[in-house]
Amino acid sequence: MFFHVKQLQFDAKPDRPDPLYAKRLQELLGGKFGEMTVMMSYLFQGWNSRGPAKYRDMLLDIGTEEIGHVEMISVMIARLLDRAPVEAQEEAAKMPGVGAALGGTDARDAIFAAMNPQHEIVTGQGADAKDSQGVPWSGHFVTASGNLLADFRWNLMAETQGNLQVSRLYEMTDDTGVRRMLSFNLARDIAHQNQWAAAIEEIQADGLHQFHVPSPFPLDRVLLSQMHTFWNFSEGSESQQGRWAQGATPDGNGEFAYVADPKPLSKDAGTLPEGDPRLHGTPKEPMPAMATGPNPVANQPIPDNLNLSAEGMQP
Repeated sequence: MFFHVKQLQFDAKPDRPDPLYAKRLQELLGGKFGEMTVMMSYLFQGWNSRGPAKYRDMLLDIGTEEIGHVEMISVMIARLLDRAPVEAQEEAAKMPGVGAALGGTDARDAIFAAMNPQHEIVTGQGADAKDSQGVPWSGHFVTASGNLLADFRWNLMAETQGNLQVSRLYEMTDDTGVRRMLSFNLARDIAHQNQWAAAIEEIQADGLHQFHVPSPFPLDRVLLSQMHTFWNFSEGSESQQGRWAQGATPDGNGEFAYVADPKPLSKDAGTLPEGDPRLHGTPKEPMPAMATGPNPVANQPIPDNLNLSAEGMQP
């Protein structure tokens, strides 16, 4: 059961309308690593969790907070579109050289062209569940595997990517109101990065998972000779200098081994047998025509160069 408190978690008040920036901010709302994606991922991870209650509660706490972030950004986008593009047109007209840069066309036309037209036509100057290019948000972005260690690692990646995008959007505006909200988003995303990192540590400390995923998994089913090797698949050997190619492995089960000149471990060339002729793929050599079952077409002239020897092809 969810309750809505009629106050935003933090201010979402721009200094002025900016329909062009509203289009960019859509990425933070409905993009692959936007707030809608992490919101739905954390909530589904929590709802699907069969592990200890503390992990389920933590997931639902953070997922519910993300609902508030979706609301904040939606409100900010709507306010950036308020009275736009009229005021944006007026501001643009004050800028030196706008007419020359636009080739002498009306500034209003240029602003309309650069806006997301659906902000005017579809949502009536409101936010939409899409990214900055107008691509609809998709449930395919959601990750909820049922394995909390795998999910926590994905969550850390998603918060990292999302916060990178927030920082870039911060640099794309000088609106102090927008920057103030984004400074809050930056802080909360960094907090969540720390929380997911801590959860990754704790779920292993609790003995529920080992370092690798899936775990526990019987290691006698794993080719241990290849579990800690680094294969050098490019020219040069600079990759050998990294922590990933030498010393103890993070899982505590061995030492990294650097394979400087890797060779195939198999003589299998990946050759496939002939395909099912009924699927009409390309054969290894010329084949007669083939069809099976009753023939509904009869008594029609057939070109002499066609091979009719296959069973079921005679009219």
